[in-house]
Amino acid sequence: MARNSCFGYLTLLLLTLTGSSIDAQHAPHWWDNRNSIIHLFEWKWADIAKECEQFLAPHGFAGVQVSPAAENVVITGRPWWERYQPISYKLITRSGNETEFADMVRRCNDVGVRIYVDVLLNHMAASNEGNVHGTGGSFAYPSAKNFPAVPYVESDFHPTCDIEDWNDRLQVQNCELVCLKDLDQSSEWVRERLVDFLDHLIELGVAGFRVDAAKHMPAVELKLIYDNVRDLNIEQGFPRNARPFIYQEVIDHGHETISKYEYSPLGAVTEFLFSEEIGGAFRGHNQLKWLQSWGTAWGFLPSVDAFVFVDNHDNQRGGGNVLTYKTAKQYKMATAFMLAYPFGISRIMSSFDFVDHDQAPPADANEQLLSPAFDEDVACVNGWICEHRWRQIYNMVDFKNVVTDADTAIPADGEASLRPSWKN
Repeated sequence: MARNSCFGYLTLLLLTLTGSSIDAQHAPHWWDNRNSIIHLFEWKWADIAKECEQFLAPHGFAGVQVSPAAENVVITGRPWWERYQPISYKLITRSGNETEFADMVRRCNDVGVRIYVDVLLNHMAASNEGNVHGTGGSFAYPSAKNFPAVPYVESDFHPTCDIEDWNDRLQVQNCELVCLKDLDQSSEWVRERLVDFLDHLIELGVAGFRVDAAKHMPAVELKLIYDNVRDLNIEQGFPRNARPFIYQEVIDHGHETISKYEYSPLGAVTEFLFSEEIGGAFRGHNQLKWLQSWGTAWGFLPSVDAFVFVDNHDNQRGGGNVLTYKTAKQYKMATAFMLAYPFGISRIMSSFDFVDHDQAPPADANEQLLSPAFDEDVACVNGWICEHRWRQIYNMVDFKNVVTDADTAIPADGEASLRPSWKN
């Protein structure tokens, strides 16, 4: 396909997606009167199970996004991003093994907190070394595109190339993202392995998936994968014929060659513009009164398609307008607004403290993840931030559950009535 035919390709793609019978997989399968997802970034499965029972369910949280569950490469220093470099689909990571994962899912479902897994369908691990080992004991040879524990061989990947032009659709979707070995989702064998992986997670009771790097895979090929994934497990409390909730990472600032609108027919899409604009507003770069038009007027996806957040594990390390726990007062204000304003599907970040981009999560001398510890105010200590345990935030979760999608009231003078008085 000629590279100058991208516009024609996009038109055909949108007609194909919107003209076919699509189960859009937008339903997150929350219990009644619950609305918000929390990302317990890098937590152990056993600790998430306890958190579901002891804090999340009592405070009305609807679900948890968990870190990738598939075996990943072990990297010196254990940076957080090693979790995004799979070498097999065995369910064993620093967070725990398959038995612990299954126990977590069951216990969280029992108290009405759904589990959504961050999944890596675009790529396998990157390395220039001859061989690497993983968290489950598997070996792989990324430079040769050989992953015996799956198994994948060189023919299961796109030819090696770097993404040099981010406006070139073919490069973005067929070349390697930061040297990660790029799977060929047009291959039936590759799609079957990915469906098997997702099916196994569904069998264990998960409610859906965050699809990492979705932008780097054609939507038509992702649709083939999603359509072949099994229905949710009725033995875990889901209704018959329920489809997994899917939300896809697509970074689109409004001028990208690959558009977020290509993926919204397939499921929800991460709305990065929301994160940037809400950060700018509460940093004082915009008058708060303009938030009365918050939503599609700002260039966002329609509410039903938009997966929204103040920050996530990637952009909280990227600077710019994005607010993080490091600016606590403004962060609480922005999060309160997100939870109060009826737009999108909201996710709250629960971080660990970091001083540099690659820093590992809290761990002991043997590189085993630490369990969060709590003070007398139920806040986390020992390196974990746990924004979801901040009083102002968990109280707003309860507020959102009570008001659900009630209309907002704009004062007669037309100015937003937001008068935050949060304290650090």
